[in-house]
Amino acid sequence: MGEGVWGTNRPDVAGRRGERKFDLGEKDPATGLLRAVARSEALPPKLSARYVPSPLQIIGTVCLVACFVAAWRESPDLMLDALGFTCWFSFILIVLWRFCLVLVGAVHRARPWPVITAEAAKVDAGSLPVYSILVALRHEAGMMQQLASSLSALDWPRDRLDIILLIESDDHETRSAALRAPFPAGTRVLMVPPGRPLTKPRALNFGLSRAVGEYLTIYDAEDRPHPAQLRAAYSRFLEAPADVLCLQAPLAATNSASSWVSAHWALEYDVQFNLFLPALAGWGHPVMLGGTSNHFRREDLLAFGGWDAWNVTEDADLGLRAARLGGRTWMIGPPTLEAAPETLGVWFRQRKRWIKGYMQTWLVCMRSPVRLVRQLDIPAWISLQMTLGASVLSAFLYGPMTLWIAASLLTSWVEPDPLSLGLFVFGWVANTLGDLLAPGRWRFARLLAILTRPLYWPLQTGAAIAALYGLAVRPFFWAKTPHQPEEDTRPAA
Repeated sequence: MGEGVWGTNRPDVAGRRGERKFDLGEKDPATGLLRAVARSEALPPKLSARYVPSPLQIIGTVCLVACFVAAWRESPDLMLDALGFTCWFSFILIVLWRFCLVLVGAVHRARPWPVITAEAAKVDAGSLPVYSILVALRHEAGMMQQLASSLSALDWPRDRLDIILLIESDDHETRSAALRAPFPAGTRVLMVPPGRPLTKPRALNFGLSRAVGEYLTIYDAEDRPHPAQLRAAYSRFLEAPADVLCLQAPLAATNSASSWVSAHWALEYDVQFNLFLPALAGWGHPVMLGGTSNHFRREDLLAFGGWDAWNVTEDADLGLRAARLGGRTWMIGPPTLEAAPETLGVWFRQRKRWIKGYMQTWLVCMRSPVRLVRQLDIPAWISLQMTLGASVLSAFLYGPMTLWIAASLLTSWVEPDPLSLGLFVFGWVANTLGDLLAPGRWRFARLLAILTRPLYWPLQTGAAIAALYGLAVRPFFWAKTPHQPEEDTRPAA
């Protein structure tokens, strides 16, 4: 294991934890919990995607399939009607849920985001706590100059920044590029020890065990966070009650006009981070975090075991686990800019990983549905099913239902069904309302994406089928998304 450091004297953070304490299970966390976190061994098996599906889930699935096959043999026409009703009922239920999120999210958007409270603004720079920033990197040598520029623009005292670049042990090219790039003084380059699984959350756990900040956030190689994002997060934590365990900054795409795929991806992010998540956070319901720009108290992360190294959407899993432990997620305003996938191949690999991770996360949560209800409550339990569960279910429904409607309109071998057509149009209209209310720069690419949503939906089904196959044969494989520096390397403003 190698380490590169820019020379600076790091401030002593002992005694900076404040009065808020957790029972970390060790008298000396440095010799117990930190070592377990570093090795991604802090989570109990029942909370890890390493052991999904469970034997009971496998047995239940086999029994359900067997019952369906038996009923199909007995009465195929009745089962076909039942299947169609179930699909359309599920579709409309998901549409209505998301429609409610759009309306509630729009109300929350109308309220100005607090950026820095008076208390935070009066704090002298020398009195600010140490803020750790973890960046997991693999084959990102070309992004180091842009990343260094983005992190250097953050409005936080340099001697209070604990930036840790986490690079896999075999990625010498990225390490060399990182050491050459103009990162803020004191930035540490840590080589993650060899091991399995080869995933981002495993690297983050290693970084968490080495972080010294009272607060902590994560960024990706392509991220350009708003310069005031750390101060906004610190301000929100100062005013937040003790059960607020995480803050999520919105993510936004900078290249929505680059291609048809990137326009749809950017529009999805605009709706997700500016309407859906604010609505869920406002209700106090479980929030599936984004993969970057999450802000935590470091002691909170340690208390609930860090990230699940075996889950390929560790962000969604972490947000739901925080809710299961009685915590809440709040939103902050200053965004992080990212580049959307510009080609269908890159989009497909990324979306396949997301859906596979959502399946893993849902299976972990549903190991014990009754316990999950007790950990949350009935409304929050339903909310989890309508967000996490519906994200997986809708991906499988989009393609067949869209193709069925297209076939009924364009061919003679499917009899037109006015009810199905009406339900589909209602879903499209409700989705369009969310697209229209979501903030974002208006341009032709955005308008085209709104109008062509039904053509985009079937792509989700292809990714969902591939994700299901991947869950069966390569459950922990992390499909790497390639990145390229953007022409405009200024941070989010």
